[in-house]
Amino acid sequence: MAPTAVPPEADDDGALPADRDITPFDTWHPAVSRLERRLLKAVQEAARDAREDGVAFVVTSGWRSKEHQQRLLEEGIEKYGSLEKAREFVNTPEKSTHVSGEAVDIGPTDADDWLIRFGSAYGLCQAYANELWHFELLTSPGGTCPTPRNNAAG
Repeated sequence: MAPTAVPPEADDDGALPADRDITPFDTWHPAVSRLERRLLKAVQEAARDAREDGVAFVVTSGWRSKEHQQRLLEEGIEKYGSLEKAREFVNTPEKSTHVSGEAVDIGPTDADDWLIRFGSAYGLCQAYANELWHFELLTSPGGTCPTPRNNAAG
């Protein structure tokens, strides 16, 4: 798929638009274009193969700026009542693999299920047991994924 022109609503902190789905092929958006090159290639290849099985990938989060990650952490503290509880779901900007471009969140649930079952063929693994949607390159293509960590806090 050819990338489209950058729409004016493309936010360069990695925040995704609420009114439109972003796919792994929407490289006009920083959340996708700023993913680590190998991760982006693996997600695009997996998305092509999943499409053959009738499964479509939506990027629900990708690369994020440090500022965007900090906002998400602050929202998590507000939602969960403490930094400790929020850290189970949201990492600090310094530790976030989203900020480094080494993580991507995929939806909907059928896409997560497909990636959990077949992602290791591309090196993609579910990183956290409490986040079915969060994938990182944690093995070589065709390798075995490690057991997901309990949560983002470790």
